[in-house]
Amino acid sequence: MADVDTVLIYVIVGVIVLLGAIAYGVSLIAGRRRTLEREAPPVRPGLPAEDLDRQPPGDATDTVAPPEHPGARATVEVEPEPEVAPAPPQPTVERPASARGRLQRLRARLARSNSSIGQGLLALLSRGKLDEETWEEVEDTLISSDLGVEATMELVESLRTRVKVDGATDEATVRGWLREDLLALVQPDMDRRITSTRVGDRPAVILVVGVNGTGKTTTVGKLARVLVAEDREVLLGAADTFRAAAADQLETWGARVGVPTVRSDKDGADPAAVAFDAVKAGIEEEVDVVIIDTAGRLHNKVGLMDELGKVKRVIEKQSEIDEVLLVLDATTGQNGLQQAKVFSEAVDVTGIVLTKLDGTAKGGIVVAVQRQLGVPVKLVGLGEGPDDLAPFDPEAFVDAIVM
Repeated sequence: MADVDTVLIYVIVGVIVLLGAIAYGVSLIAGRRRTLEREAPPVRPGLPAEDLDRQPPGDATDTVAPPEHPGARATVEVEPEPEVAPAPPQPTVERPASARGRLQRLRARLARSNSSIGQGLLALLSRGKLDEETWEEVEDTLISSDLGVEATMELVESLRTRVKVDGATDEATVRGWLREDLLALVQPDMDRRITSTRVGDRPAVILVVGVNGTGKTTTVGKLARVLVAEDREVLLGAADTFRAAAADQLETWGARVGVPTVRSDKDGADPAAVAFDAVKAGIEEEVDVVIIDTAGRLHNKVGLMDELGKVKRVIEKQSEIDEVLLVLDATTGQNGLQQAKVFSEAVDVTGIVLTKLDGTAKGGIVVAVQRQLGVPVKLVGLGEGPDDLAPFDPEAFVDAIVM
């Protein structure tokens, strides 16, 4: 019995020791877990806790500054997002209105510049007494309007015959006679169309010539607007390489209506090379028409007409030239006629563009230049606005004079 009691005592003591050891082990494990939790880094918002072990120790854009004083809170400095430059605004491409009938809308401007013909002649012819002195005044009025001596004599002779036969001198009758005779002098049967559509497998090529100061480059830009309004695909060539900013001016005109410009980045470049490149680009891009602006004066010793002849020959190596438009300042009168003669001998002019016809110009220049060159006036400039270039309409022109 004593042996059983001894064994029982040993069992109880062993159980007590075992339970104590277990309790001690559990307390050690719990303390270790609390220590690990205090040492673990904070979890970033939005980042799963299980991904902590896969994150790099630092971040390229976040910097944790240590506190300067005990108890100070750490701050996080975040680099700002780089600013993205706004996209440049797209240029607004203008859509010009059709130029058809434009001269009719600009008749008032044209009439102001031609009042010396219409009002002056009607006042003389309606006097009732048409003696030799009156007819001399009629001749002087016509010649001073740049009509030219030959055309003046024809018109006076026709009017004198009508008065002699009919005997009428009332203003309405005289106005009708004057309109008929002036219209005949303007030659309404001339072909004033401008070649502006593709010819076979190539674009139409228009060469624009004239001295500086006539508004040549501006005319090229306005002509591009006229053709764009007629749904033509246009390309411009800036071959006036000797005048400062001429290429910039032309490029600006083209950009307003979505028309590209071929140019050289170097002032004084070979005009013929620029013209060649423009026509080549027009062929490759299959445009309808290529318009080439040329120099009105040169800064070297080469003659202007020789240079224009070279431009013409170089272009013709890859394409025919369909139009050569000569730009004349209508206010220059007889000087303009002399320019027309010189240019026509060098480059075979096919049409005339008369600018500044709304100012102090005399309308008779239309008749005089057509007679001298034997080519039609195709366009007239009647103002400084972008759409003040009008296809020449003989009837509208004469009506603006006498109506």
